[in-house]
Amino acid sequence: MKPGPFVHHAPTTVDEAVAVLGEVGHDGKVLAGGQSLIPVLSMRLANPGHLVDINGVAGLDAVHVTDTAVRIGALVRHAGLEQHDGAATALPLLRQALRNVAHPAIRNRGTTVGSIAHADPAGEMPSVLVLTDGVVEAVGPGGRREIAATDFFLGPLETSLADDELVEAVRFTRFGPGTRTAFLESSRRHGDYALAGVAVAVDVADGVVVSARAGFVSVTPVPLVLDLTPVLGGRDAGAPVPDEVTDAVREFVDPEGDIHATADYRRMLAAELTRRALATATHPTPAADPAPTTAQESVA
Repeated sequence: MKPGPFVHHAPTTVDEAVAVLGEVGHDGKVLAGGQSLIPVLSMRLANPGHLVDINGVAGLDAVHVTDTAVRIGALVRHAGLEQHDGAATALPLLRQALRNVAHPAIRNRGTTVGSIAHADPAGEMPSVLVLTDGVVEAVGPGGRREIAATDFFLGPLETSLADDELVEAVRFTRFGPGTRTAFLESSRRHGDYALAGVAVAVDVADGVVVSARAGFVSVTPVPLVLDLTPVLGGRDAGAPVPDEVTDAVREFVDPEGDIHATADYRRMLAAELTRRALATATHPTPAADPAPTTAQESVA
């Protein structure tokens, strides 16, 4: 199928884009990379009358690394962020997760901010944003505002963004120097949506776990974070991951079954992936990150 008819708008400034969105309201969609939007339009799951193409807007393609955050503009492609050494050094979890996003061709065009704004529970980057206590920077006719990641996602493909607002950038908050991270997901084929996935962040001091958190992919309706500190806090970072962790994950996630996997299988998979990701994060090796496979893993 092909998209229905629409009016194409090509603003050259953020103010122009916001003005168009203000005029067309809920009948407008923002086009950046289009890797999520175009398939939805082609299947007629959405039929907006206006596409606001922001690819000609200057200043939205920058990555800024500060002492506290990594700020990603709305036109930064997945591949560009994945290859950005400054961002990877400041927040290794970004590269760990991005290596699992779809296929290279999609990462070359798709945008990280667009993936977050799309709010698909099967997307990797929404879970990373929430795990890092990130912030969405939105701009609308009433001015600019910041939305905490935990307040941004309301449901599958649903956010708190107003119809006349544009996501200008997102900020991923940097972890402290003692934090170790890992990202692991499993899919039927490389590049497919994950059956289940997990991002973990473990703060370690003097070989002891201070705190531990996990964010999930494909097994919760919105990106959620499970605090595993009550289970792992105070333990030797080199000790085996206890069964209490997998028990906590099984109770926390709320997957749905489909033609690819039952809810019970996804629940089991999320628990096992969390165990493996925690073990990987707390047992870092000097070897280079492996290339993702069907059970896709990237670590630092």
